[in-house]
Amino acid sequence: MANAPKQLFSIPDELWEKIQPLLPEEPPKPKGGRPRMDDRQAMTAIFYVLRTGIQWKALPRQMGAASTVHDRFQYWQEQGVFKRMWEAGLQAYDEAKGIEWTWQAVDGAMTKAPLGGKKTGPNPTDRGKRGTKRSLWTDGRGMPLGVVVDGANRHDMKLLGPTLSEPAAPRPEPDAKNPQHLCLDKGYDYPIIREQVAELGYVLHLRSRGEEKEEKAAIPGYRARRWVVERIHSWMNRFRRLFIRWEKKVENYEAMLHFACAWICFRCAEVFG
Repeated sequence: MANAPKQLFSIPDELWEKIQPLLPEEPPKPKGGRPRMDDRQAMTAIFYVLRTGIQWKALPRQMGAASTVHDRFQYWQEQGVFKRMWEAGLQAYDEAKGIEWTWQAVDGAMTKAPLGGKKTGPNPTDRGKRGTKRSLWTDGRGMPLGVVVDGANRHDMKLLGPTLSEPAAPRPEPDAKNPQHLCLDKGYDYPIIREQVAELGYVLHLRSRGEEKEEKAAIPGYRARRWVVERIHSWMNRFRRLFIRWEKKVENYEAMLHFACAWICFRCAEVFG
């Protein structure tokens, strides 16, 4: 049973083949030193932290020294490795199934951030305790296209522009033959949002939960298209390191988000089982 954590959270061979070329080369050691931890072992340990939410210092010793794994995570975060993994995952998904650009959705979700840090704020739904908000943009099947982090007190409508401005895959230009629809809830119902969405070439769809329930009752088989972004927020929370933000540095929290997005994209592209 000593190897159980490593086996359960190991990086599949098929996925590692996609990840390995994205990693920077080992920095030179002019003065020598101890052998460097294997990249795959380090990535597996980081994924274990992401998936379980465990503290770095509580990392099982057989997975590697916690300080070494954390140092590697910091280095890869600074090198943009996890963002590149997400972009590669979306490309793999696009090649396998095709990104569904016709229908897109954006929504925000709040999580606790007990240690505070940059881009946290009082959560209005949690008695003003420190929290963070992630604004997520998905395609019509729920694949993550963009994500932005800010304080829990930041209104969703103020995050829409930044969320749509940094896609992890190039967004094609919409036209009459290939329109693009954007689904939002009533929290985004402001004139400035309507102007912003129109400038980006979207057909806007704003629905409250009450309106969606009425349409569901009136139209047999009706299903709101915005549910895909709510589903992926739920998927994100299965990565326990994201369910509660323990990173004070927002860059580290964003790196964990990018790792989760990469895993979801590669999994849905059926790169691994």
